[in-house]
Amino acid sequence: MRTTNSLERLNKEILRRTRVATLFPNEASLLRLASAVLSKISDDWETARAYLTMEA
Repeated sequence: MRTTNSLERLNKEILRRTRVATLFPNEASLLRLASAVLSKISDDWETARAYLTMEA
């Protein structure tokens, strides 16, 4: 059975970051913050996760 733990963790991280900022002047600023969080997490997955490599 597959779990959605990684998606839940991702959503919690975005929620945590947006709660810190609390007030956004417009939708674009919220989008920039969420995009930065997603980009950082994507970079971490691409570089630090050895179990995602195709080597046996």
